[in-house]
Amino acid sequence: MSNKTLSEWLTHLENAHTNGLIDMGLERVNHVKNLMQLTPNCPIIIVGGTNGKGSTCAFLSQIYHEAGFKVGTLTSPHLLHFNERICVNTEPVSDETIIAAFERIETARGDTSLTYFEFNTLAAVDIFLREKVDVMVLEVGLGGRLDAVNIFDADCCVITSIDLDHQSYLGNSIEEIAFEKAGIFRTNRPAVCAQLPVPNSLLQHAQNLGTPLLQFKQDFSISKLENQQWSFHFHPVSGSLKETNLSTRNRNALPMPALRGNYQLNNAACALAAIECLYTRLPVDIGAIKRGLLRARNIGRFQILPGRPLTVLDVGHNPHAARALRQSLIALPFAQKRIAIFSILQDKDIDTVLDLLKDQFDEWLIAPLPVPRSRTLENLRDKLAAHGINTIRSFENIQAAYQTALSEADENDRIVVFGSFHTVAEALEIKH
Repeated sequence: MSNKTLSEWLTHLENAHTNGLIDMGLERVNHVKNLMQLTPNCPIIIVGGTNGKGSTCAFLSQIYHEAGFKVGTLTSPHLLHFNERICVNTEPVSDETIIAAFERIETARGDTSLTYFEFNTLAAVDIFLREKVDVMVLEVGLGGRLDAVNIFDADCCVITSIDLDHQSYLGNSIEEIAFEKAGIFRTNRPAVCAQLPVPNSLLQHAQNLGTPLLQFKQDFSISKLENQQWSFHFHPVSGSLKETNLSTRNRNALPMPALRGNYQLNNAACALAAIECLYTRLPVDIGAIKRGLLRARNIGRFQILPGRPLTVLDVGHNPHAARALRQSLIALPFAQKRIAIFSILQDKDIDTVLDLLKDQFDEWLIAPLPVPRSRTLENLRDKLAAHGINTIRSFENIQAAYQTALSEADENDRIVVFGSFHTVAEALEIKH
């Protein structure tokens, strides 16, 4: 056994796999899973999609926790601490727990090489089995079909949204990406999809497999009520769902989720549809649903910090997220001056993101990120200028940009930190 700290382990994992951090395929990780005999017998929910995965996992985990179930949750990436990725009852597990799991994986794998994320996935499930959780909520890291979580069979899976992102791995069209995401489907096990319209490749894959597909606005829906309340309606109508005996159910007078942003109701609806699918195995009362909606937390998803000036943190880093951010910003009260703290990675569609959001800010404070995939300051400046954005200030890092904004902003101004998980993580390091 080694005496590595968690930090030393993570450095080792970042450099150990010969093909780098991303190496799509299930053969290696599945081999090690079998060697470790990681065979969960509790229900598993796998959540995929372009955006909304983390929030949907947060709703699922909090609601099940409120209902008295022990919940294991795997998410990625983390913002400040690796432990955020592996939670039991919504709380990150300890360094010692993760290190022990890494050591068990290291002993079992022999000469089989594993990526950082594959270690992460195996460690999470290993920990959840030892903790004897009642339900596992596993977030897909990238795509679905070839993602490490897909070595486990979902009892119910969720596709939150489908848009262009990670094209070099997943394909250049919505149809290609949808097929990759549908790879988590299983025969006779329900799948929830909030994307409208549902891509043909996903529909076809569900039909070919015999996966009962629950579609938003067809098999489940939401309606807004007065007094900041809403209702969830579960009414499966697809022919393929008849044999599953899923009952029609309405959940009325639900509180608006604590997670901010117009799109969060869709994520909450996905979570509730999955909960209905597994209701006979994991019954959840209306009180647990209401408490879960109010208590679910997901850092950096249109997160509004307390105090003035109004400060928003948003990890959105692709066009789909930028559209959601735009709608949420428009819904905010008037701000005297609107300040953007912005940086985005090289492999992201910066042009569409800027095109969507350039009219939402009066001033842009930019800086490079402390990661290999960061754009240079010069590249960021050139991209903003190409979109007609002229009020630009450059900084050495995001922290310097953010501290400048905090020190100069009036209480009626608005600061929005966005563009990447890394951008938000840098800002979160500053104590307010």
